Amino acid sequence: QVQLVESGGGLVQAGGSLRLSCAASGLTFSSYAMGWFRQAPGKEREFVAAIGWSGSSTRYADSVKGRFTISRDNTKNTVYLQMNSLNPEDTAVYYCAASLGPQVYYNRNYYRHWGQGTQVSVSS
Repeated sequence: QVQLVESGGGLVQAGGSLRLSCAASGLTFSSYAMGWFRQAPGKEREFVAAIGWSGSSTRYADSVKGRFTISRDNTKNTVYLQMNSLNPEDTAVYYCAASLGPQVYYNRNYYRHWGQGTQVSVSS
């Protein structure tokens, strides 16, 4: 049974930083690209960042490019999202997801497994 467990969310002031982690189990972690998505109240779940199986390929939404960094440690079956220069528009529930395979995708329909999400709230 695949499990993805996010942690690291919380409340932070604008301009602050948070680091999200997602621990995976039940799958051959190094065989899958991983992604982070977010969903704000009343909005659709949107792509934030993704990383290929080896970590050499990354993709970012324009809204977070230059502020967020995705990384992974295949020895720990964990993917990270370092979020800097946070602003209130970043407030959302953040989800990690495992893709269908090693390639990176922007579309959430290409992600098979999802975590339960972690809340990130940024105050102005």
